[in-house]
Amino acid sequence: MEEKISGLKPYLETLTLGITKILETSPGVTEVNFVDKPAAERHRIISWEQKNNCSLPEDLKNCYLMTDGFEMTWSVKFDGNPMQLGSMEINSISKLSRLGEPAIYTLPNAPTLADLEDDADDGGGQTQRTKPSFDSHNLIFELDPCNGNGKVCLVYRNVKKGVVSLDTEIWFLDRALYWHFLTETFTAYYRLLITHLGLPQWQYAFTSYGVSPQAKGTGGERKETLRKYLNLLTSGAQADGRRVTRTLGLQ
Repeated sequence: MEEKISGLKPYLETLTLGITKILETSPGVTEVNFVDKPAAERHRIISWEQKNNCSLPEDLKNCYLMTDGFEMTWSVKFDGNPMQLGSMEINSISKLSRLGEPAIYTLPNAPTLADLEDDADDGGGQTQRTKPSFDSHNLIFELDPCNGNGKVCLVYRNVKKGVVSLDTEIWFLDRALYWHFLTETFTAYYRLLITHLGLPQWQYAFTSYGVSPQAKGTGGERKETLRKYLNLLTSGAQADGRRVTRTLGLQ
């Protein structure tokens, strides 16, 4: 069920960390849509854990017990027409799919994701952390599809056969298949998602090469539009608003 953000249930208002009020009272925001999803049934969560032999982090599990995934978009006026600017999404438990899982039917010697991995560092200054890999020591699940601009992943580390996996981190896998560490917990990632308002390619602000010029809209009216709506944060979260503007390279 998709509904306007106004009149959200109290627990959903809490879930969105109050950012909805900032959006709905901001001039020029024409459409704020929230998909009201039912809570995931507990037996589906247990079934997922048993199937994948790992335990969901408590914060992510509690989120699913409130809402089976998260989806919110908002638009602004651009040349007199609505233009979707923000998109925030967390996959439902049924779409929390494993990446790099061996196919049942495959050709002999067919390439896999593991074959595409490059041990070279991307220059992002993250050499102190061991990057995930598509092998038996890691389990990787798609948490956020990022509108096709990469994937935010729930990564289980130090996986051992026959032992329920508990050790998790949140990483961003870009379209070039480079890994970038984001946060240690789902809660921390969720706050980043909300703070950045789901702006286009915001995850790339945490890479060495940053957000693409196309996403920033360099040199044109679109950049001014983006800069204007980044200031939506300043009324309720001024420090975060300045940080988002800085990390997206719009200062």
